[in-house]
Amino acid sequence: MKLSRELKTGVIVVGGILLFILGFSYLKSTPLFDNSRTLYAVYPNVGGLQAGTVVSINGFGVGKVNDIKFIDTQGNLLVTFTVSSEFEFSKNSRVELYDTGIIGGKGLQITPIFDSSPNATSGDTLQTDTRPGLTELAQQKLTPLFRKFESAVTDADSVLMNVNNVLDTKTKKDLQKAISGLSDLMASLNGSAQTLNSILKNNEGKLDASLTNFEALTANFAKLSDSLNNAGLARTLSSLESTVANLDKVMAKIEKGDGTLGKLMNDKELYSNLNSASRELDLLLQDFRLNPKRYVNVSVFGKKQKEYEVPEDDPAQKIEN
Repeated sequence: MKLSRELKTGVIVVGGILLFILGFSYLKSTPLFDNSRTLYAVYPNVGGLQAGTVVSINGFGVGKVNDIKFIDTQGNLLVTFTVSSEFEFSKNSRVELYDTGIIGGKGLQITPIFDSSPNATSGDTLQTDTRPGLTELAQQKLTPLFRKFESAVTDADSVLMNVNNVLDTKTKKDLQKAISGLSDLMASLNGSAQTLNSILKNNEGKLDASLTNFEALTANFAKLSDSLNNAGLARTLSSLESTVANLDKVMAKIEKGDGTLGKLMNDKELYSNLNSASRELDLLLQDFRLNPKRYVNVSVFGKKQKEYEVPEDDPAQKIEN
C-alpha cells in the first residue's frame, strides 16, 4: 500500500509533537505516563534545594522535586514534588528538609504517619520540618564560643591598658632596678656555690675520714647496745622499776601515817614526847656524870653513907632552869 504525501506529512508532524512532549517531560523530570501524586510543601528557606532532587521515605527513593518558586512577598518558597502512589500514607505526614552531605546538599524525606485521616492525594500540601545541617549546628555551637573569645580578648586588652597605666616611668625604673638586683643576687649565689664546691673538693679526704669515723662510732654504739641487752639490762630495768613501785607504795603509807615510821613522821604529840624524853635522858646522863654519888653509894668499911648535898653550881639545875 502506497501512502500519500499528505499522510506521511501528518505522521511526521504527530511524531514530532510526541517527541517534543517526551523531551520536554524528560527535561522537566516529569514522567509522561506516571500515576505519581503531586504534593506541595512550603519552606521559608530551602537551603539550596534543587529541582530533580530525590524524595525518599525511610531512605528509599519514591519521587523527586519538580519545581521551586516563591509564593508570597515574605519570600516563602513552594516546593512541588511527586511521590509514587504505590505507598500510601496520611495527609498529616510531614516533609523534612535535611542535609545530604558535608558539602551542603539538601534533600527531602517524608516521615509517614498512619492514622485515621485521609491518605495524601495529588494537590495536598504537607506539613514541613527542617533539620539543621552540620554547618548550622557548627554555627550554633561556635557562635557563643566566638563571643566568649571576643569578650576575653576585650578583657585582656583592658587589663593590658590598666597595666600600662600602672607601670609608669618611675615604676618601670623600679622594676628594672629590682631585676638588676635579682641578677646580682643570683651572681652572688653562684659565687657562693662555687666557693662551697671548692671547700668540699679541698676537704674531701677529711670529710671521708669523718664519715668513716662516724660510721665506726655508730657500729660501736650498736655493739654497746647489744652488749647491754645481752647483759640483762632489760631485766635490771624491770627490777628497778619494780623497786621504785614498791618505794612509791612505802612512801604512800608513810604519808598516810601507816606503820611506826609513818606515825613518827605524822604524829606531832609522839614527836613532842620523844623530844622531851630525849631531853630528860640527856639531863639524867649529865647529872650522873657530874654527880655519881647521888646515884651510887659505896661503903667499904661499913661506914654510914653521908647524905648527898647538891652543889651550888650543879649543871643539871642550870639545864632545868
